Amino acid sequence: MPSPIVRLSTMSALTLSLTAACLAGPAMAQDATVPQNDLLNATLWMETSVEYKATVSQLFTLAKLQLDAALADADWTAVSDKQPEGYADLPVAIITDLDETMLDNGNYEASLVTRGTDYSSKEWTDYVNSETSTAVPGALDFLNYADSKGVKIFYVSNRKAIEKDGTVSNLEALGFPMGGNVDTVLLRGDKEEWTSAKESRIDYVAKDYRVLLLMGDNLGDFTDKADGSIADRDAVFDETADHWGHDWIMFPNPEYGSWESAAFGGDYGKSTDQRRQDKIDALDPWTPAQ
Repeated sequence: MPSPIVRLSTMSALTLSLTAACLAGPAMAQDATVPQNDLLNATLWMETSVEYKATVSQLFTLAKLQLDAALADADWTAVSDKQPEGYADLPVAIITDLDETMLDNGNYEASLVTRGTDYSSKEWTDYVNSETSTAVPGALDFLNYADSKGVKIFYVSNRKAIEKDGTVSNLEALGFPMGGNVDTVLLRGDKEEWTSAKESRIDYVAKDYRVLLLMGDNLGDFTDKADGSIADRDAVFDETADHWGHDWIMFPNPEYGSWESAAFGGDYGKSTDQRRQDKIDALDPWTPAQ
């Protein structure tokens, strides 16, 4: 029979082993069961952070100030290259994107994260038809202010024509200003020539309205030059520098957009791992001293 000291030592060793196992167990289980998803932090930030709400609220405050300035200046236009002669006499309008600019689709992105799946066109149509998008903080106050000033709001979105009924119904239910007898929801495919490139739809509005502001969350909401390389896009930014914060208002969207595909050349035929590696390779990291 072991001595009490030996028995105590054995029990102490066993206790330490069990304690270590208990401490390590949940961590090991978590490592084994929690999926890694590139969308997680971006979606968490946009769905839950005060920082996101503050950022977009500030942008709508800026947009209101710029709208007032535009209304006071008959020569003001956000698209001088598209306006016809005598545009100062035209009625006024704003052109804005919908998704992640005016409509918040965080519940869809959260669904992708929690289910461990990726975007699919069919499922996106089902989501749009669920009519569960909400308004980006500050969007309704700003657009209703613009509407009260006689400004027509055109929603130029790359939602598809087959998603129009769900989109319009969702906007109306949330209280977004609509166009009355003018169709102001201009979706991809509403006309044959309306592809995902948006400038043809901006042209369509600009021939009949003086466009005061462009608003969006992606470079493609402002120019068709959005799909180039990172260097190409930087050049476009430099060329359009005078617009930003003046008559073009950009909203933050770290979840998706042409900024992401630029890192892997827009080649979605690449594997997920290869696209991720291309994105890592596009970074310019600091190297600590040895």
